[in-house]
Amino acid sequence: MGAFDLVAAMAQTRAVGTRALRWLDPPAGPALVLLDQTRLPAEEAWLTCRDIPALDHAIRTLVVRGAPLLGLAGAYGVALAACRGDDVAAAADLLARSRPTAVNLSWGAARALDAYQAAHRAVGDADPGAARRAADAALAQARAIEADDAAASAAIARHGLSLVGERARILTHCNTGALVSAGEGTAFAIILAAHRAGRVAQLWVDETRPLLQGARLTAYEAGLVLTGADRIAADGSVANKVGTYGLAVLAHHHGVPFAVAAPVSTIDFAAAGAADIKVELRPGEEVTTFAGTAVAPPGSTAHNPAFDVTDAALVTALVTERGVTRPVNAGTLQSLGAGRGSREGAPTDVSVER
Repeated sequence: MGAFDLVAAMAQTRAVGTRALRWLDPPAGPALVLLDQTRLPAEEAWLTCRDIPALDHAIRTLVVRGAPLLGLAGAYGVALAACRGDDVAAAADLLARSRPTAVNLSWGAARALDAYQAAHRAVGDADPGAARRAADAALAQARAIEADDAAASAAIARHGLSLVGERARILTHCNTGALVSAGEGTAFAIILAAHRAGRVAQLWVDETRPLLQGARLTAYEAGLVLTGADRIAADGSVANKVGTYGLAVLAHHHGVPFAVAAPVSTIDFAAAGAADIKVELRPGEEVTTFAGTAVAPPGSTAHNPAFDVTDAALVTALVTERGVTRPVNAGTLQSLGAGRGSREGAPTDVSVER
């Protein structure tokens, strides 16, 4: 798929090419290999955890994150401890406390521990192969949890699709896709299903903390970044809510199409380019205070633009009521302007996806 192939983007979405978490068998293992999510989207780096302290640190520092994936990390962590001959119960307890709010983590660790202990009891301590069989049982349980999570992800997408109407405008919070699951995620799996069904007209990704997990990760794995606009200059420069420019740069860097949806009336043909777009500056107090309470030290000032401007070169396509215009530049927008007073037909530089 080309970086600027919007038709292909509507037919398929970018997918993370490899799992965010995978088990490594001997002789290279036992180990748990994690996609380091703190380094995305700039770099796809992998961290190999060969013992429980390393995995505990990876969980605490958000190298691996997301409720379903943390469940896998907990289960595979117990299996890792068992394969190493460590104190398995102590390992399960440590992992369960790595992030106490993420209930999947303690749940996955507990299930793998139960499988380990049940297998150990079944063969008895006198059996010289007891430890190996118990470790195999823990690993089998972790793999079963992984398979169940992938199936659950598909079911969530299938059921959730019924909630999404035609031409839906969707807001997604934080990151809920393949980076947090053995499948395609939870909320984002529904969005993907809706996208493939041609039902998504617009998707908003708002920002979340910690570590800016909204746009940073969701834009990395999305197949199409789609925004609105408050004003579009005659050369295709787009003014939109502040933060749009950053998403456009991320999308361009990773070869993800970046499309803008707006009516032709949003194009300001009197504004030749970005310099002619007046960006609204909001009061600094909107940033330094919240609901009347100071959130910054007294005397702090803030630069608070309501919008930023994205250069037309970063915009894959402009979607208006007349169709999809690409490339986005002064020439193609002039074609839209020529027929501005009429809704009949589409200009020659406009293609329409249905």
